[in-house]
Parts: sequence; C-alpha cells; structure tokens
Amino acid sequence: DLRVGMKHVNIRARVLEVPQPRLVTTRFGFYANVANALISDETGTIQLPLWNKQIDAFSVGDLIRVENARVVTFRGARQLRVGRGGQLSVIEKR
Repeated sequence: DLRVGMKHVNIRARVLEVPQPRLVTTRFGFYANVANALISDETGTIQLPLWNKQIDAFSVGDLIRVENARVVTFRGARQLRVGRGGQLSVIEKR
C-alpha cells in the first residue's frame, strides 16, 4: 500500500532479510556501512536502508516499528527511508 512520495509513514513490519553491509561514500564525503533490509507486513514488502549501528540492532524475524519515514525510489527499487525525524525500534526479538 506504500506509494512513492508518501511521508510521515508509520508501520509495524517483520524483518525478512538483512544482507551483508557494504561500504559506501556518502554525498558529504564520509564512509558508511549500509545494508538494505527487506521488511514485510500483511500488505507487501519494501526495502529499509540500515546505516552503521542500525545494522546490528535488527535481525531476521524481528518485529519492528518504523515511525515518520518516507517512501522513495532509489536505483529502481522502492525504499522506506527513516531520516533524522524518524525512528526505528524493535517491538519483539525473534
């Protein structure tokens, strides 16, 4: 049900996959680790980029809460981005 351009998205979802992180250079010239986790609820799946310390905080099977996110397209795939005003939290560990 998530469409590109939506803002202030709040959902509960299950983590299906957390791939190995890769090292990227940010637009500000810093290095960071990023992993595009795959999350799912009863309506479908979407990618959730996890940065640095966030990567270790979530495991496959965890039930998470995503607050104040926005839906964007990056390299042809829909993503749920959590910016500075958003929050990720674990409701239930696997």
